[in-house]
Amino acid sequence: MSTFNRKAPRASALTLAALAACVSPTSLLAADEAAAPADPPHAVGAEVIVITASPISALTWETDPRLPRQPVPASDGADYLKTVPGFSAVRNGGTNGDPVLRGMFGSRLNVLSNDGAMPGACPARMDNPLSYVAPETYDKLVVIKGPQTVLWGPGASAGTVRFERETPHFDAPGVRANGSLLAGAFGRADAVFDATAGFAQGYARLSANHAQSDDYEDGNGDTVPSSWKKWNTDLSLGWTPDADTVVEASAGGGDGEARYAGRSMDGSQFRRHSYGLRVERKNLGPVLKSVQASAYYNLADHVMDNYTLRDPNPMSSMPMPVAADVERRTQGGRLAVAWELAGLQLTSGLDAMNSRHRDRSATGRGTYRDQPWATDAELRNLGVFTEGSWPLDAKQRVIAGLRLDRAEATDKRETTGMMAMPNPTAGQTRKENLQAGFVRYERELASAPLGWYAGLGRTERMPDYWELFSADAGPAGAANAFAGIRPEKTTQLDVGAQYRGGDWGAWVSAYVGRIADYILFSYADGGMMGMSSTATNVDANIRGAEAGVELRPNARWKLGSTLAYAWGENASSGEALPQMPPLEARLTARYDDGRWSFGGLVRAVAAQQRVAANQGNVVGRDLGSSAGFVTLALNGGYRFDERTQLTAGVDNLFDRTYSEHLNLAGSADFGYPADPVRIHETGRNVWVKLNFSY
Repeated sequence: MSTFNRKAPRASALTLAALAACVSPTSLLAADEAAAPADPPHAVGAEVIVITASPISALTWETDPRLPRQPVPASDGADYLKTVPGFSAVRNGGTNGDPVLRGMFGSRLNVLSNDGAMPGACPARMDNPLSYVAPETYDKLVVIKGPQTVLWGPGASAGTVRFERETPHFDAPGVRANGSLLAGAFGRADAVFDATAGFAQGYARLSANHAQSDDYEDGNGDTVPSSWKKWNTDLSLGWTPDADTVVEASAGGGDGEARYAGRSMDGSQFRRHSYGLRVERKNLGPVLKSVQASAYYNLADHVMDNYTLRDPNPMSSMPMPVAADVERRTQGGRLAVAWELAGLQLTSGLDAMNSRHRDRSATGRGTYRDQPWATDAELRNLGVFTEGSWPLDAKQRVIAGLRLDRAEATDKRETTGMMAMPNPTAGQTRKENLQAGFVRYERELASAPLGWYAGLGRTERMPDYWELFSADAGPAGAANAFAGIRPEKTTQLDVGAQYRGGDWGAWVSAYVGRIADYILFSYADGGMMGMSSTATNVDANIRGAEAGVELRPNARWKLGSTLAYAWGENASSGEALPQMPPLEARLTARYDDGRWSFGGLVRAVAAQQRVAANQGNVVGRDLGSSAGFVTLALNGGYRFDERTQLTAGVDNLFDRTYSEHLNLAGSADFGYPADPVRIHETGRNVWVKLNFSY
């Protein structure tokens, strides 16, 4: 990789002063688990910085995204998910990484914010769903791994991710507020504010954030094009006539921009419009427990161009200024009814989604605005579900669920390809009936604080927008990907155990699965026309595990470690399945006396030799083997009182030069060679963060 202009990392005087005040050179060890029930903010043992999370129940992780985390920055939802073992991301540079769970990508991971879907619009997922999520404006992040729930939409073979805002309740008129300020190297500056005013009959909540960063430098001191800016604002108005009833209306918006070292264009607009309505009634009776209904409208309007955040490269396939505006409107709703009878707890309901995608583009600066919109795709889904828990006795239970979906996709494209050839599937609609279900047995031992589970799940997944419409070609003999790609069918066994003793605990979660008709992308060099892609179906085998251990030698010290491993095989060819993250281990420790906290994180990632060259998904492809690396991060914190805390740290302390295995190849526009080269990660990064509440 060529050397960029070198400049020193920038950190404000506030950053450096706070770091010197908060971090002792003799005992820098870290915080980890944030999934356990929170202690009072000033208590010994209360979490200060999130590094990694532990499960709260079988296959379920939960954490508070408002807490500081390390490594910093958490610029989007994908970055924050990496605190859950098993998650990684296809790296873009500074922001908007695409989340990957256990090597699975895209709509195999069902992502919801406030129980609504917000899929992005870019055909290459430059604006993936988590690009529109500001983690700190939510109260809770919940992850369910594997096909082990049917409550939150179709597919979800890898897992389900939900960013949630909780309903506030007031006994008397009052105001609650919290927020944070972050400053760091490379021009990083964040501000978050969340305020709720209310009384017994209702409330109003305003959540807002603004964040930005300049290009960062890698460990060699080379500048990596990666600057970005984002803002979001959301308002919720709720009516609570009693403690069991809530009616809430919400509206929100946001925008941003991002410069990418690994793409031929940047994101100059990430405009979001969101509207929602939610009604909930609880404690209806001894059998009918609650009714929940919600509706949402989400619009993503994304502009990508090669002239706002860079200069057009005359030697590239786009030598002139060019821009594309893509828009995706997604609307839907959900109705769920909870029952309880003779110990059986049951939730049944239905959900629906309708999504329209359209685009416009033009050569020249800003000329795309004068072009008409052209709708290329419409997607719809209607599903019914039921999920229940049966207690066999006080220590064992069975959880099971069933789901049926009717999925449709309509091809609205009149022409396809750079040469605008007639589309052979124009106007055609695909309709698929999809089934999903799971059963899981959970048991807690009477003789020890040990529980274990085993669950078998199966789900069928409709090919998503990117798989149906983004590929240049489909399977052999098919007119295109829309006509030829079949739905995926995943069958997976999940097993695990968790021990919670007095001064130590441990957990393990393992899986093995078979994916029939796995959707695989293959790439070939098209010369000046760029890379061409072909989508096909293959069979795949997957397996892996995550594990963690925690030790508390005394009330002030906590030591821990986690391990995550994923393995995949293209069973049709016997080769490796592409885009599988390498083995990763994290070692953490923390000292906390209730006022001061000091800590550190060692992250060790193995080399990845099992690759499938030029194969992958709609965004990432295997670029060849990758080297392993080890990084060290240190942090410290101080609680002024129960409402205010200051944290500071340094990531990549030794300024290592390294890159993640899941990565985009550097763009020639920024001096990268023609052969694929992974984008390097951030070098030494100093930061300070102030959290406050009222």
